[in-house]
Amino acid sequence: MAREKIKIRKIDNATARQVTFSKRRRGLFKKAQELAILCDVDVGLIIFSPSGKLFEYASSSMCEILHKHSTHAEDPLKPSQQALDFLTGNGPDAGLKKEYADKMRQLRQMRGEDLQGLTLEELMHLERTIDVGLTRVLQTKEQQIMEQLNRLQQKGMQLLEDNQKLKEKVEGMCMTEKQALIDHEPVNGSHEDGQCSSDSVPQHCDHTSDTSLKLGLP
Repeated sequence: MAREKIKIRKIDNATARQVTFSKRRRGLFKKAQELAILCDVDVGLIIFSPSGKLFEYASSSMCEILHKHSTHAEDPLKPSQQALDFLTGNGPDAGLKKEYADKMRQLRQMRGEDLQGLTLEELMHLERTIDVGLTRVLQTKEQQIMEQLNRLQQKGMQLLEDNQKLKEKVEGMCMTEKQALIDHEPVNGSHEDGQCSSDSVPQHCDHTSDTSLKLGLP
């Protein structure tokens, strides 16, 4: 059975009117929230009850939504004009877009591309520009090479100085060791003399024993 349509008119009963207001208000806020989430739009609702109580809902900020509304109300043709300027290329960014396109075309021409539409004078001007740029590049390259050579020469001189200091240090250590050996030589010589004198004693003792045997001494 089809549901009977309710005629839209003011509810006379105050209690029924308040109950309907509460139910419909909650349903309206729920639908507004769903619309804001599903469609990613800004939604703002402001409701005053019969007694003057304020009820409001805003998907983001009520102040921002009201500011957008006031701006739109002051200039209702502004969004349409912005869309028209975007399509025709006559907006405030048109100059920047044209300048960007010109710079990109010049860059391609510097690389030797997109040269078909240039006249002879434009080609000669492009050639001079490239020559000037190439000269500056070569000058900068030579300057960097000279700076690198200077750094390498300074590093080589520093290595030579370090090598000379190390050589002098090694020579000093060798002289110290040689002097220490010279200082110990007399002690070693006396030790050898003592060894020789001790060796001569047994020879003398052997000679005496031989003489005693020859004389027949006991």
